[in-house]
Amino acid sequence: MARSQRWAATGRAMRALTLAGIASTAGGSIADAAVPHEWQIGFQPAATPVQARLEAFNNELTVIIVLITAFVLGLLLYTMWRFHHRRHPVPTHTSHNLPLEILWTLIPCVILVIIAVPSFKLMYYMARVPKDAMTVKITGHQWYWTYAYPSEGGLSFDSNIVQEANLKPGQPRLLTVDNPLVVPVDTNIKIEVTSTDVMHDWFVPSFGVQEYAIIGRINTSWFNVERPGIYRGQCDQLCGINHAFMPIEVKAVTKDAFQRWLVTAKKEFAQDNSGTAAVRVAAAAGSPAGGPPAAAGN
Repeated sequence: MARSQRWAATGRAMRALTLAGIASTAGGSIADAAVPHEWQIGFQPAATPVQARLEAFNNELTVIIVLITAFVLGLLLYTMWRFHHRRHPVPTHTSHNLPLEILWTLIPCVILVIIAVPSFKLMYYMARVPKDAMTVKITGHQWYWTYAYPSEGGLSFDSNIVQEANLKPGQPRLLTVDNPLVVPVDTNIKIEVTSTDVMHDWFVPSFGVQEYAIIGRINTSWFNVERPGIYRGQCDQLCGINHAFMPIEVKAVTKDAFQRWLVTAKKEFAQDNSGTAAVRVAAAAGSPAGGPPAAAGN
């Protein structure tokens, strides 16, 4: 009883910290809205409708799996007790049982249909990109990402990992980048994912988005972030020696803050006549501007 109370208190404290981090965004600062924790059980807090539906479907499957497991385990235990050699010294010779054979064929089929219908609906929902979505092109390289906003005059920049020696207090190791992807909240975002070398995988757990980056091919997906905050992920496909050092950081801001960021970013990441991105770092929305220049590529 005491242990369950401690777990409940811990859960309430974690939820309170999460809500406090989200609420702090209203004051202009952007906090981590979803990060992995040691000994974490379950998903990171859902930040998009897609991930919320994935969690709901996962919970439904968990109930079905538990019921099937309990039924099979109970049947095995009953069989071990009922047909123990002491209670049942003479085995029963049964070759066929038509009703039983029909049942153990139909019941699994019904269970599969119960699982398949919501599964197909969810897959269709995930694959159908809204028509009014803002497009962001994501290109994977060994071992960094390039983000481009086609509708914003060719705005693009590279996103590299921040080395451990350069981390600021509160920035998580192996999950912090120099130039995060910045998107507005309550906006449908279409992502076009590709690669310039090997296969990569753009994966943000709290978004429910995992899209492969394949050279010569563009894969699409979408998300709609429901609240401001910083969301993190990693390349989820083995892509070489530095695969573990290819993090993803997405900064979701209000629509007004996003427009202000665009003005700054277009200046900082201005394209020269040769088409090469200027070696500058755009001030992220909600953070003080005027930081020192840094390399945008590798």
